[in-house]
Amino acid sequence: MSRAQAESVIKNIIREIAQECASKGQAVSETLVAFMVKAVVLDPNNEFNVDRTLTKDDVQKLIKICVERLLDTRSPALDTVKMQVYFDMNYTTRADFLEEHRRVLEQRLQPVVRDITDSRARTREELESLYRKIVSAVLLRSGLGSPTDIAVVREATAALQSVFPQTELGTFMSLVKRDKERQLKELTLIVTGIRLFNKECGKGGEGIDDLPAILNEAVPATTQNVDAEIQVTTRMAHKYTALIEKMQADPSLDGPSLQLLKESLINSRQHEAFLRILLNDVIGCAQQVELLESQLATRMEQLKDTVRSKTAVPTSHVYPQFIALAHLWSGFQDEMVLLSVLSNILASLEPFTKTHREMFTEEVLAPFLGDVEVRGDEQRIRETTGMEFRVDPSEFRIREGIEFLFPETTKNFEKLPLQYRGYCGFTLVANDRLLLPGNPEIGVLHFRENYYVFTSKQAALEFAKDPDIFILQVAECAKKSPELIQLLELHQQFATITPYAQGDQGRMIEKPVTKCDSGTQTDTHFMESNIVKSYEWNEWELRRKAIKLANLRKKVTHSQQTNLSNMRRDNVTQVYLPKDQGSQTKTEDGTNVPKPQVYLAGLRGGGVQPTEMVKVDLTRDVDEDM
Repeated sequence: MSRAQAESVIKNIIREIAQECASKGQAVSETLVAFMVKAVVLDPNNEFNVDRTLTKDDVQKLIKICVERLLDTRSPALDTVKMQVYFDMNYTTRADFLEEHRRVLEQRLQPVVRDITDSRARTREELESLYRKIVSAVLLRSGLGSPTDIAVVREATAALQSVFPQTELGTFMSLVKRDKERQLKELTLIVTGIRLFNKECGKGGEGIDDLPAILNEAVPATTQNVDAEIQVTTRMAHKYTALIEKMQADPSLDGPSLQLLKESLINSRQHEAFLRILLNDVIGCAQQVELLESQLATRMEQLKDTVRSKTAVPTSHVYPQFIALAHLWSGFQDEMVLLSVLSNILASLEPFTKTHREMFTEEVLAPFLGDVEVRGDEQRIRETTGMEFRVDPSEFRIREGIEFLFPETTKNFEKLPLQYRGYCGFTLVANDRLLLPGNPEIGVLHFRENYYVFTSKQAALEFAKDPDIFILQVAECAKKSPELIQLLELHQQFATITPYAQGDQGRMIEKPVTKCDSGTQTDTHFMESNIVKSYEWNEWELRRKAIKLANLRKKVTHSQQTNLSNMRRDNVTQVYLPKDQGSQTKTEDGTNVPKPQVYLAGLRGGGVQPTEMVKVDLTRDVDEDM
């Protein structure tokens, strides 16, 4: 089966599982279904062999198992998987969060900006409408007030007119589209800086929220909420750990299901890991807000010193400061967005812990805990801190390639990237998926560019005897509980192995090498041809051409022109055809000017008397009625 066919089969299986769950009233995402399919195939108890083509019975079995697990409403393991899928789909780095927010903002502003850049305004009304659109675009991009608030629009218009009067629209219209968009962004920054400065001076700031004050209240509140949630989660994890240790020490004791307790412990540890990620981001927000406040105060003082007691300030001095002020305020807006996203993720993670919290309440666990001491992670680490608990490499023979690192001999010891997210690999294997954080003070084992920590000296020594075996057994534990793959960060390990081998159960083998037929072809003449048509290799042919050219130099060409020779060429003339045009006014009127008439009498003569000519003007007056 080709890769494309295999992907098509997997997509059909995922789609069928999702439809089956939907028909039973449980809507699941395809991402969750895909994760569950992988988890079912990885589990050795299900005996799926991915090295051969799945039969129809295998597909039906896979679908049935996946549907049963997805419909299990009292499974902490399923809640853990759902939590991991949700976090992967909704959480990303700080830079990616802000980049996505700006992309969405630009996408929403695109119709408004396009309406401005594509405008062909000519009349006065159209230009005024275009200017109002520019004001709205500036307000929307800056986020300082609503474009529907008259006071905000009036203030923004006044600020815009001070740097971009309406008479400059002609120059703006003559720019290309890209330059128009660049100028709009620059105008937004300058206007934002002007409005913020006016707010600081008490001369404006309509519709501008006090973001520094809001953040100074929101950041500590969010930090407190995350920290409180971490305390609740870790307290539950410590109780689960104590109860699991008690039941494993004495299997004859009655108590809750050990499997459910382990699934609940994994759920709590995963929730704690996600909460600590959120807490680090919130702390980063607090540090960024503090830095922005300091820079904002400094920038305001510089701006006040620039414009103080001056009637006119060069734009080259003040505009860059307005732009810098706008960038600082944009930083506050970014922190507000980031804090809102983190708060939403925090609230959305809590429902994924609901199942085990309702299943193992204080009343349920209290009778079983009884005289058991519930120790926290810090207490366990304190109990194993000291020279007597530290690994002494001289006590045993260290295998080649293994090294123990200690705080006093290792630079940046506390920043070492610990394997399994800091949990003890030996305890995970020896106690069947029991999660206990290791103590780096005992000694960090360095093996194949990975760093491992342990809960005790004995655990470190046992692991150091044959790390490969324990690494494989940790992967086997992850097959039984696939949610451990993400919690223990085993993605790299599971990327290059086959989950199950039919011949040797539980043993991980390398993926077979994929073979294929391939071919390549090259051009016969991959260089461009360079053939000189005038090239001659024969010397006598060259002499013949030379004699011909020398002979032509002695020839004379005569030409003449007759009067009719101009008729032998084609002449072309183009004219503009006459246009019929007319105009109409609101009134119709006409005038009739009298025709001048002059009569001359006595021109014939004929008598004895001398001839006298008489000139009579017969032209009527203009005022005379016709």
